[in-house]
Amino acid sequence: MNEGRTRPLRADAARNRARLLDVAAEVFTERGLGVTTEEIARAAGVGVGTLFRHFPTKEALLQAVLVRRMERLVADGTELAEREQPAEAFFAAFRLVVDRSAGKEEFARALASAGIDVHAGLGELSGAVRELLERLLTGAQRAGAVRPELGVPELIALLVGTNASMEQLGPDPAAHERIFQVVFAGLRPAPADR
Repeated sequence: MNEGRTRPLRADAARNRARLLDVAAEVFTERGLGVTTEEIARAAGVGVGTLFRHFPTKEALLQAVLVRRMERLVADGTELAEREQPAEAFFAAFRLVVDRSAGKEEFARALASAGIDVHAGLGELSGAVRELLERLLTGAQRAGAVRPELGVPELIALLVGTNASMEQLGPDPAAHERIFQVVFAGLRPAPADR
């Protein structure tokens, strides 16, 4: 008997699931979390029944979108760490984390209000993000591109604060770039440390 085992999704079902997640992420980001599941299904080109087969509740969809965003962040950050020089990888990953964190707090609040422990659901992924940040930070510090006294907790605080600053500014690319430049200047070693 195969009780307790889940069968892999058929190819078309896997495509539908991936499409739903991509569309939901886009729609939630553009229009907010108040959008209905029916609107998401319609935007994805599937019936609402298909959406509910994959995600029985809106909260399950929100959680899956958040997990997928984190998985992509880890994959893309790892690729940067392997492809770029340490300093370039660090600053590119900093931008990536901030850009990909847009709306994350709103997702977390919505899930928490539904009684879902977001941190428990992201346990391994949160650890993977932390390990990636440590790898990137250590590499940039060894290259002399980032202050040597900075630790991962401070880096995470700066990422959260920078993301909050970007959300406060709204969609103004020039202002976002100024914020990045100010933060990056503060991350670089003081002239006496170089």
